[in-house]
Amino acid sequence: MATIMLDAGHGGYDRGASYNDRLEKDDNLRLVLAVGAILENKGVNVLYTRTEDVYQSPNEKAGIANRSDAGYFISIHRNSSPNPNTYSGVETLVYQNTGIPALFAQNINRELEQVGFANLGIQERPGLAVLRGTNMPAALVEVGFLNTDQDNQLFDERFDDIANAIAEGILQTIQGAALSAEEMAAYHVEVGMFRHRHNAEALASNLQSDGFDCYIMPRNDYYCVCHGAFDTREEAEKQEKILFEAGYETRLVRSEDF
Repeated sequence: MATIMLDAGHGGYDRGASYNDRLEKDDNLRLVLAVGAILENKGVNVLYTRTEDVYQSPNEKAGIANRSDAGYFISIHRNSSPNPNTYSGVETLVYQNTGIPALFAQNINRELEQVGFANLGIQERPGLAVLRGTNMPAALVEVGFLNTDQDNQLFDERFDDIANAIAEGILQTIQGAALSAEEMAAYHVEVGMFRHRHNAEALASNLQSDGFDCYIMPRNDYYCVCHGAFDTREEAEKQEKILFEAGYETRLVRSEDF
């Protein structure tokens, strides 16, 4: 079974959003631990960026994930708006709305919608360090608005259901339970394959420095550094050409090859 890194957003002196006496960092940690326990009971290997109220910068969180053997990264947050009780619902942020991150977002949002949240969809946020800096498929889930009473009531009254919904969305993605093999088939641009993870991480860092999003996927005893996920070969070939012209050795692979 795959290993997933769960991140409770904020922590320590970084409280995140606040509303009355409620702190985002506390809701995030409580929910992460509940989701992790559910996944562990279902046989998933779970790692955590934090299990206590400690501060970590977003770059530190990404580094913790990259130094682990995690194949996926999910960060859990609560949303906020300038004025209380203005917005309501759940949304998931991704570096790019393609491939496995998009599947995480779709599946988790759908499951949380069934609990009672409005589904605000998927947002591309390439500037976020935990999405830009992680070398594996990553998504950041905003579980309702902390300064909206309706969302807080739902969060408190259906907390267990919310934790199960997020866990189910994660399981659907990593097991392919909600998608057929045909739907999962997509082209990826592979930039390198290494026996040692630290070599894969070095290449991934170079790619990110040059402005290319990337992730590391395990294949048998190797670590593959890949870019993007494309529905058609034509789309993948266009991006492959860009990478090749930037000086990288590339080849096309399909999701089913992983």
